[in-house]
Amino acid sequence: MADKRKVIYYTDELNDEFSTMKITPIPIDEHYDYGSDSFWWHFRRFFFYRVFAMPIAWCYLKLKYHHKIINRAVTKPYQKGAFFIFGNHTNILCDPLVPTFVSLPKSVYVIVHPNNVSIPHIGQKMRLLGALPLPDNFAAAKNFMGTMGMRVASKCAICIYPEAHIWPFYTKIRPFGDTSFKYPVQYKTPVFCFTNVYQKRRFSKNPRMLTYIDGPFFADESLPSKEQRKALRDAVYQKMCERSALNTVEMIQYIKKETVATDTTNTTGADAASLGTMRVGETK
Repeated sequence: MADKRKVIYYTDELNDEFSTMKITPIPIDEHYDYGSDSFWWHFRRFFFYRVFAMPIAWCYLKLKYHHKIINRAVTKPYQKGAFFIFGNHTNILCDPLVPTFVSLPKSVYVIVHPNNVSIPHIGQKMRLLGALPLPDNFAAAKNFMGTMGMRVASKCAICIYPEAHIWPFYTKIRPFGDTSFKYPVQYKTPVFCFTNVYQKRRFSKNPRMLTYIDGPFFADESLPSKEQRKALRDAVYQKMCERSALNTVEMIQYIKKETVATDTTNTTGADAASLGTMRVGETK
């Protein structure tokens, strides 16, 4: 379903969620099956992932957004081993699809919110397509980490959206923590990032979507582990912020609620509306 919102008001860049999909998540407990390393598992995954899903995903991205990946060659020297990918979270339908083409020809798994495997009728298929939902308890966390270790050992790519929450068509990079960067530090793998940007198309209301890949980034093993993951996070965040400046169209304006409240406290009528418009440009 198309997102018809033109303005979204937010209060918390770290925790606000603006997905239009309302789903009741299933429990991700010790009984959840993250998948195995068996022949049958890989056969089913190959069919759903390579034969069924990838052609549909490619067609959707190309027809809807004229999608193009830029700088994918930087991953080529590292295709023989595992690596982690971090991206900005700005599109409900595209975000599950883009990592597949960022990591090509390597198979990719994506760490997701439980909502992604709770969609009626297709939730279990998401698991075959590479969804690794975050665990709800300690026993599930053990299975989650075991599965991640297995995929890293199989030389797959692991994708993470560190912003955690979807802000559709957002044109900047929201602050995010360094917790998820503990994984590449733990497994001693390279890190890449990708930044989806939106550019105006002359004859379409849909923007063009460009995905810029950057890296590799490596943890500095001379530092303590906490400092390693912070340094990785900072390097990735800085590069993504640089790429986000390449956005040329703002499909949805994001306005912080407290900014609006402050502006209207001492301003009335048309002056308040004018000032609000100015702030949109500053904080989009």
